[in-house]
Amino acid sequence: MKPPQTLETKRLCLRQPIPEDAGLIFEQYAQDPEVTKYLSWQPHQSIRETDEFIDRCISVWANHSAFPYVLICKQDAQLIGMIEIRINQYKADLGYVLARSEWGKGYTTEAMQALTNWALAQNEIYRVWAFCDVENPASARVMEKVGMQREGVLKRWFIHPNVSKEPRDCYCYAISK
Repeated sequence: MKPPQTLETKRLCLRQPIPEDAGLIFEQYAQDPEVTKYLSWQPHQSIRETDEFIDRCISVWANHSAFPYVLICKQDAQLIGMIEIRINQYKADLGYVLARSEWGKGYTTEAMQALTNWALAQNEIYRVWAFCDVENPASARVMEKVGMQREGVLKRWFIHPNVSKEPRDCYCYAISK
């Protein structure tokens, strides 16, 4: 199963990343330690790292192992973040990142809602889920706003290398049909 190459919301266009996006991603958020604090990767030190990341994005789309989208603000055509959906049989999980300048404007919630709605509209998908560090309340709130329910704490679930070298506790959120 493969999601559409583009999705549109009221304020956003979600589309597949292209090599030309690397510069904007690097400038907007990939090198920002505050943005990457609770992510699985450390801030990029050079545009080369971002180029390699885009190569990975293109590759996973091609082999259908994940489907990353860049978030483009329709108002000014600015690239403001990314969201990714990974489909595993009857379930899908989501991850996201947003430029700090765009925090608090509802863009992540809007993108999450679009992908959650798409996933749950598929006959084969019964569950959409995501997780966040227990010390990341803004991310938890995004999941709640799209209708996900907190299912519990995943003990020692994930390493956020910008916070700790050890696995950290995470909240698990999900919505199912």
